[in-house]
Amino acid sequence: MSADRICIAMQKSGRLADKSLEMIQAAGLRVMKGANDLFYRVENAPVDLLRVRDDDIPTFVADGVADFGIVGLNVLEEHGKGASEVVMPLGFGKCDLKIATPIGFDYKGPGSLNGLRIATSYPNVLGKFLADNGVSADIVTLSGAVEVAPRLKLANVICDLVSTGATLEANGLVAVEPVLKSEAVLVRAPKQLSPELDKVAESVVQRFRGVTASQGAKYVMMNAPRSALPKISEILPGAGAPTITPLAGRDDAVAVHAVCQENVFWETLERLKAAGASAILVLPIEKMM
Repeated sequence: MSADRICIAMQKSGRLADKSLEMIQAAGLRVMKGANDLFYRVENAPVDLLRVRDDDIPTFVADGVADFGIVGLNVLEEHGKGASEVVMPLGFGKCDLKIATPIGFDYKGPGSLNGLRIATSYPNVLGKFLADNGVSADIVTLSGAVEVAPRLKLANVICDLVSTGATLEANGLVAVEPVLKSEAVLVRAPKQLSPELDKVAESVVQRFRGVTASQGAKYVMMNAPRSALPKISEILPGAGAPTITPLAGRDDAVAVHAVCQENVFWETLERLKAAGASAILVLPIEKMM
């Protein structure tokens, strides 16, 4: 790693690896693969990518080995972020860390866990949850295959990441209690950078903000009677004040342009049409700043 370049630590393989690389490329950083799989270089900016195990990323960032890191919040909370700053959520890699019990278990809240053995790969996060809820339980730490622990009599219940719940169902388990909502986050090291590299770092952050802001956002255009503008503004999902421009030769109608931060469904278009809108167009947004 070079002292005159920004370093971003990211997962080498696994759940967030591909999405992290897509985020970096969507931010306009052209990535070149290096001679080995540990380092990638960005050719159009002084930025390097350090590709490592996900549970090493919090340490690399906290110790200033990397200037930024892309890591799941669950990993960050488990391994400690130190003085690192969580800059922003990135909108992908969403999952929940949950308590799951065998089907038929009479769960009535965290108090039901008192005196039980709980298997997990996140003993620190689980320990904090138990302490916050005044629960005394034994934590069984496993590095994987947590969902089979009750079947093997290693534990009574588990605490594991849940996305669809299919794996739990296949093992006769059901999620009963949320412990942590997680997604990929951008973290920043506490160290000071030179004025030149600080500008690069701020550019990286602004580009990432632009990419996340454009995720799911749509640009909506339509024509509408002036009298319908209040109703149309209410219908447009997640939009600020729309841009209104007059239509040539029409005093009673205008063109309406708006950026919608939420999904625009067919039902939304039907409501806009019923309110008087016509020639409605919905376009994807590639970049936004």
